[in-house]
Amino acid sequence: QAAEQGWAQAHYNLCMCYLTGNDTAHDEVKAERLIRKASKQGLGAAQFALGICFGSGAGVVQDEEEAMKFYRQAVEQGLATAKHVLGECYAGGVGGLVQNGEEAVKLYRQASEQGLAAAQYALGRCYAEGEGVLQDAEEAVKLFRQAAEQGYADAQ
Repeated sequence: QAAEQGWAQAHYNLCMCYLTGNDTAHDEVKAERLIRKASKQGLGAAQFALGICFGSGAGVVQDEEEAMKFYRQAVEQGLATAKHVLGECYAGGVGGLVQNGEEAVKLYRQASEQGLAAAQYALGRCYAEGEGVLQDAEEAVKLFRQAAEQGYADAQ
């Protein structure tokens, strides 16, 4: 009922049910329609999920530029995971983006400040290697510890 009333979170939740087959039949067509509605309504999680779909070709034709568009929308909504993933895209120069370590660091830092362990680890790597930022072993260790304290395996 909530989805029928246009609630973005309800569209997203119902979409996940259709994708997983949880409490309903698996239906990627319905899932895609619902996630697009939630995305248009500004739900960052839906925008990020569409980015993943377009990046991987899951349920849609693979289109990395379209993936970047949805990742950016999710970043604008403040989604830490989207900041981290878009940072990885800048770090690797993927999705039609020019490799830009400084932009990657900026995004990692934002996600790290939101407490995302993967971003803390990624930012620590940047400091350890001097990628996009001046090399700083102490800062790298501090960030690795923050990520490890949250159970992030690569940092332990």
